[in-house]
Amino acid sequence: MKAHVLSELGCRTEAPPISWLMATALARPQLISLAAGFTDNESLPVKEVRQLLKEILRSPKNGQTALQYGTTAGDPALRELTARHLRRLDGQPGAERAYSPERMIITSGSQQMLYMVSEALCDPGDIVLVEDPSYFVYLGILQSHGVRARGIRMEKDGLDLARLEAVLEDLARSGELRRVKLLYLVSYYQNPTGLTTSFEKKVGALKLLRQYEKAAGHPLYLLEDAAYRELRFQGDDLPSALTIKGRWDRVIYTGTYSKPFATGMRVGFGLLPEPVFTAVLRIKGNHDFGSSNFLQQLLARALSSGRYERHLGELQKRYAHKAQVMRKALQEHFPAQVEWWGPGGGLYFWARLPPKLKSGPNSTFFRKTLAANVLYVPGALCYADDPTRPKPNHEMRLSFGGATETNVRAGIARMGAVLRDLLRR
Repeated sequence: MKAHVLSELGCRTEAPPISWLMATALARPQLISLAAGFTDNESLPVKEVRQLLKEILRSPKNGQTALQYGTTAGDPALRELTARHLRRLDGQPGAERAYSPERMIITSGSQQMLYMVSEALCDPGDIVLVEDPSYFVYLGILQSHGVRARGIRMEKDGLDLARLEAVLEDLARSGELRRVKLLYLVSYYQNPTGLTTSFEKKVGALKLLRQYEKAAGHPLYLLEDAAYRELRFQGDDLPSALTIKGRWDRVIYTGTYSKPFATGMRVGFGLLPEPVFTAVLRIKGNHDFGSSNFLQQLLARALSSGRYERHLGELQKRYAHKAQVMRKALQEHFPAQVEWWGPGGGLYFWARLPPKLKSGPNSTFFRKTLAANVLYVPGALCYADDPTRPKPNHEMRLSFGGATETNVRAGIARMGAVLRDLLRR
């Protein structure tokens, strides 16, 4: 018998779907990618960053500080500015404890935080409750750690609370509730569906988790992924779960500066309760003993100077326009049998084909769309491997973030032509 040199995790980890989606795009230069969750190239803050760099490097003292190592938890000034920024978003100017910089860790993008939280809380065989559908890259993190994901049906305003209660009750009856560690929500303009979780749903979810904690025998956390929160271009901002009275000690809140400022910077953050904070900080120390201090200094200056807010305002207008371009193209080119909806923020539309028309990577529709030089994310990739239900295979995620307006129009027109042809048959 041939022995494996790799660890169990190394053997278990599958190739992330994003890898072959990106490889497909790179192999076909003429391809219009409505799959990539890239941000808009034209709106990247080149001038602002150039000026910030000049300011940092103008003084030898500031330059040396920025070019030296930082701390594992992150730059104190950036942590303080981030805490202040979150309090302002949540309308909680006096809520010091929930938003304390001492509870905050700066990370290399919010993706690192998701990985470290899962590593700190979950063992192989444990269960994480996720939205159905959910962020497929996070599903890959769970898969690599041998963690089972259990999907909770979505409604137009977020998680179906009745379904969440039914799943928790089912796990309690089967004796598996003790393996549940957390509930994961992409709560603002969700990746992949664009849906936003209402504040009432967050309250209800935390109430249910608390109700089942005794049977679980340990805390049940709500992991609120707010990566798209600041890309709002329609409607009012909703408070985070941190504002729920008396429950912030069960909320892990993650955010990012990548999408609202510059994706190439890869700086994220998280607010964590104990004992999760200490465990994640130690894991972070083993990962890299601190994210890029230089980028943190740059972002702290962007926040304190007002450049971050000014750029964000322009970015929101840009995405509002691009979302409208995709909306009009869908109205014009997609057949009436196709259901779709768009967000009030973020980067994604979600489309649902008639059930007989499949959208998976091996489907006729996917192959014909690819032959027309258009790429989308098959919806089946966004569903957990949950034995309690078959994966839907007639949905897709469409991104207007990275594509130009011309390519958004052309890509949707080509997809519409393929859809009409297949539906006629």
